[in-house]
Amino acid sequence: MLNVHLVAHTHDDVGWLKTVDQYYYGTRNDIQHAGVQYILDSVISALLAEPTRRFIYVEMAFFCRWWHQQTNATQEAVRNLVRQGRLEFTNGGWVMNDEAATHYGAIVDQMTLGLRFLEDTFGKDGRPRVAWHIDPFGHSREQASLFAQMGFDGFFFGRLDYQDKLARKGRQEMELIWRASASLKPPTADLFTGVLPNMYNPPSNLCWDVLCTDKPVVDDPRSPEYNAKELVSYFLQLATAQGQYYRTNHTVMTMGSDFQYENANMWFKNLDKLIRLVNAQQKANGSRVHVLYSTPACYLRELNKANITWSVKEDDFFPYADGPHMFWTGYFSSRPALKRYERLSYNFLQTCNQLEALVGPAANTGPYGSGASAPLNEAVAVLQHHDAVSGTSKQHVADDYARQLAAGWEPCEVLVSNALAWLSRSKEAFSFCHSLNVSICPISQTSAHFQVTIYNPLGRKVDHMVRLPVREGSFLVKDPSGKAVPSEVVALPSYDTQEHSPELVFSASVPALGFSTYLVDRVPGRGPQARSLQDITQQKSPSHVLAIENEYLRATFDPDTGLLMKIGTTDQNLVLPVSQGFFWYNASTGDSVSSQVSGAYIFRPSRQEPFPVSRCAQTRLVKTALVQEVHQNFSAWCSQVVRLYPGRRHLELEWTVGPIPVGDGWGKEVISRFDTPLETRGYFYTDSNGREVLKRRRDYRPTWKLNQTEPVAGNYYPVNSRIYISDGQVQLTVVTDRSQGGSSLRDGSLELMVHRRLLVDDARGVEEPLLESGSGVWVRGRHLVLLDAVRGAAAGHRLLAEKELLAPQVVLAAGGGPAYHPEATRLTQFSGLTRELPPTVRLLTLARWGPGVLLLRLEHQFAVGEDSGRNLSSPVTVDLRGLFSTFTITGLTETTLAANQLRASASRLKWTPDTGFTSRPAPPALDPTSITLQPMEIRTFLASVHWKKNS
Repeated sequence: MLNVHLVAHTHDDVGWLKTVDQYYYGTRNDIQHAGVQYILDSVISALLAEPTRRFIYVEMAFFCRWWHQQTNATQEAVRNLVRQGRLEFTNGGWVMNDEAATHYGAIVDQMTLGLRFLEDTFGKDGRPRVAWHIDPFGHSREQASLFAQMGFDGFFFGRLDYQDKLARKGRQEMELIWRASASLKPPTADLFTGVLPNMYNPPSNLCWDVLCTDKPVVDDPRSPEYNAKELVSYFLQLATAQGQYYRTNHTVMTMGSDFQYENANMWFKNLDKLIRLVNAQQKANGSRVHVLYSTPACYLRELNKANITWSVKEDDFFPYADGPHMFWTGYFSSRPALKRYERLSYNFLQTCNQLEALVGPAANTGPYGSGASAPLNEAVAVLQHHDAVSGTSKQHVADDYARQLAAGWEPCEVLVSNALAWLSRSKEAFSFCHSLNVSICPISQTSAHFQVTIYNPLGRKVDHMVRLPVREGSFLVKDPSGKAVPSEVVALPSYDTQEHSPELVFSASVPALGFSTYLVDRVPGRGPQARSLQDITQQKSPSHVLAIENEYLRATFDPDTGLLMKIGTTDQNLVLPVSQGFFWYNASTGDSVSSQVSGAYIFRPSRQEPFPVSRCAQTRLVKTALVQEVHQNFSAWCSQVVRLYPGRRHLELEWTVGPIPVGDGWGKEVISRFDTPLETRGYFYTDSNGREVLKRRRDYRPTWKLNQTEPVAGNYYPVNSRIYISDGQVQLTVVTDRSQGGSSLRDGSLELMVHRRLLVDDARGVEEPLLESGSGVWVRGRHLVLLDAVRGAAAGHRLLAEKELLAPQVVLAAGGGPAYHPEATRLTQFSGLTRELPPTVRLLTLARWGPGVLLLRLEHQFAVGEDSGRNLSSPVTVDLRGLFSTFTITGLTETTLAANQLRASASRLKWTPDTGFTSRPAPPALDPTSITLQPMEIRTFLASVHWKKNS
């Protein structure tokens, strides 16, 4: 008997063609007919009307809002449906997150937020057993690893590369075991994974929604519209054909699609009839097909009971193409300003969470008003949606995503101010300079005296270069102990008519999970430092070797072209010719081979070779004791500063691109490219969601024979935090400050797409070209370049990427504010830790969970084989006793990754891979004095705490 599991569902994008609120309330139906509140109203009514019906729901951003608007009676009815398993939550994150442009920390946070709501509202009845990513455009290995660590039994997705799908159907490998980590011992990161047969839509002719035009089931033989017999026969053929591609006598059909079930009765009435009519054929004609209302969890349990062995996959599902010349690799880079704003917001959210945890209730209510982390937590969660950070929404929706982030920052700024005042015992008028990336900060530009407080969210001390726009002149900077520290005022060379503020530069040392406060005074009467002899800004002269260097690195530039020519390390004696420049691909608008154009989703250049923005750069050199810079101007819309600070082992390339000119009628996709003589044999490496690193090979897929139709776009991969190339001895790594698309299209070369501006829509539903207006047209970002011997490279890029992600937060104040309470002595330096964490350990989460309870996640941030000669790939043990300076841990419970199950009692379905069964090790006994982390392991705890009094 073939069992056909009908899964009634709706796919509700948390923003896409309409904003989140427009979708929820059903406004702007002129854009798209969709109203989530009506969908949920209607589904609940239909479920209550007939006890055999079942339905699944996924997006908690919508469900949580709807739930809080219901009467007690409706809530009770819904609780009963959940208890009976008739309304089942699947996936359960705040959103269904993108998998290419998302960082793993933000994925964990948004899943935790949604699952927490379900746990609090429905207890274990509401806990989703199955992960469900039916719409994201390609699937990352790290996502599967995270789902496994969250305790999911399995994972279903909709979109699979068209060539991969064909091959898998032929081999009956549409369902498999995904081994999602090269470091965690199986089956820790093993996840049963199924590819749905029809993406996530109903089979053709079987869509019974108000949005569809298929004929309903007419089962009255007297009616001239009677079609029941024909429909049943069609369904039986369909089920049998589909069943051939799967290995058990169970198959699944998704009955629903985007924003469907606004009139749920229409769907369910027809499904009721279909089930009754098809099942009647068993007695009538000996049919071997049985149809039932089901859910992904129910279907998965049946697959598990089949007790067969499954093939194992170890790579990922990128890049995704839905046809020849149709690679969804453009969205890896679309809307780079929004991608950066999301990353900055994640950074600030961690600062906000940590200070709320360290200070306790005084952070929420204090001298600056009511502070809260929840609004920013929800806004950053919304941004993880697969049409948000991906850059694949309409322009007005992207604007609304930015609005939500900005609204979330405000209560966090109040919280951070309250916390800093409490910890420093001084009430200052704190000011957050949001426009430092364009050298604007009113307080530093207008005040003769101000203080700079730098908060460090890392578990180790950092030395951070502070750069603040000031008026010309000289300044005296004092550290927390009152000692003067070296500082410079650097005049920025200007290529345009716009005058740039000079910048005050000094190095600040900031303790782990803590702050340092520096005082800045303008020195009257002294001329501008920025014009002193060694700082002179000079034009290149042909005889002059243009170079910048510190104690570790030397970067040399071609005196004729002004382009980077060579990087050398002094401590390792490595020298690598590296040429770096900017190029642009001409975006295809369709051709004789394919009508596919380049757009928000799709990358398709009209030719393989990009055009140089310019073959040479106008350069100026700035050299001071604290920074050395080469300013390169490539064109009116493209420039870069190559920068080296003392004591740094990386070169910083700060690029500025935009507005990209499109007056010539050509859409452009701009890349930064590094060319070297390294013999890389077609291989390069990219990170997976900022965590483990995957080996890539040009024009190749590990699990099927690729027919490459797009030699550029078909070799692009998501780069969340780093990309590198190596010849086995020397490694060149570029760390990014946001998600971008990247590749190595020829040996020794590495490129990252920094910006794109396109004139035609790519026909994937947005119906709008990616032609940003407003602040998004002009983008500034940074690439951090490391040159290392391969054996030591991981230590460099792992720790640098961590510092980039969790950069210090700089807060200014005029200074001289009143004491927090009369007898308080001011603190100018503070650490939330009594001892630093070892370099292998990242404090992934420190956040308020409930009254007197904190959420704590510790992770080993090195993978197996990344030892770097420093033992960094070994297990590491942390003692939590007395680790935090502001509170004492009085109780500790270990949970799964999303903190919705106790680790000791969590169990997942067991599967047998064709590599042989591996039993799951018992969780280690919990000992707060000895928390051991294996490479790439994350451990999650709920800690009962007692805050110490502020003395």
